[in-house]
Amino acid sequence: MNPFRSYTLEWWQVGVLKLSMIALGIAVGVTWPDFFAGSIALIWLIFAVTAVYMTFVGLRLSRPRQRTA
Repeated sequence: MNPFRSYTLEWWQVGVLKLSMIALGIAVGVTWPDFFAGSIALIWLIFAVTAVYMTFVGLRLSRPRQRTA
């Protein structure tokens, strides 16, 4: 079994994954707020970089493809 093989998720499965990750992030933040307080700037930076990257990837993939003759 190869855990790194490619696969495709349905839109609702991606939604469930995102909901799960949001719940995990909130639970970790509520459980250990003092642990992450010193690195909040780094956490925001990681969020900003990944959000911009995913925005560009999403926009690139949503463009209609041009046909070649």
